[in-house]
Amino acid sequence: MKKTPLILSIIALAGVIALAVLQFASSPKKAPVVEETDATGPQKGAIVYFNLDRVLNEYDMANDLSSVVQTKIQSISEEINRRQNRLNSDANSFQEKINKGLLTSSVAEVQYQKLQQQSQEFQEYAAQKEQEMNEEQSVMLNQIADAINTYLQAYNEVKQYAMIVSTQGNILAAPIASGDSALDITDELIAGLNEEYIKTKNAK
Repeated sequence: MKKTPLILSIIALAGVIALAVLQFASSPKKAPVVEETDATGPQKGAIVYFNLDRVLNEYDMANDLSSVVQTKIQSISEEINRRQNRLNSDANSFQEKINKGLLTSSVAEVQYQKLQQQSQEFQEYAAQKEQEMNEEQSVMLNQIADAINTYLQAYNEVKQYAMIVSTQGNILAAPIASGDSALDITDELIAGLNEEYIKTKNAK
């Protein structure tokens, strides 16, 4: 059964986070602890950036959630394939009996109607499970985006940068193809996100 790979769905976070980065929510949330900017890093009012691909690859929460969702999706896909294979086997068996003349027309009609019903039920089941898989991925992406955005809000309350821009890609990153590496906060952001995630897991 054709489905969008999980990695393509994760890439969709770019738009969500890019908007969230430039548009910090006003609702109060418990802020993670963020250290003050040191003298050698970007200063207050600077425009800084981070590599979203690296954040998604190295953020422990994103990896944990992705692993859980991938396991669920794999289990669902295996069940869909099992049911489809069983339906195909029944259909092939029916066709073989028809070809060999082993069924009367009345019996063949009954079995054909039964196969039609099974096929319809399978299509409905597969569509329902496809929707469940899409919802699992959507919820995961929203959770990751919300966690990153929440941290960025608290982070920038301390850092007070004029703007935080997300960029993607390694060969030719976009929208920032070239920039002063001193303005790249990716390492600091990943470290802070993972530290906050560990605290949250321990608290639970």
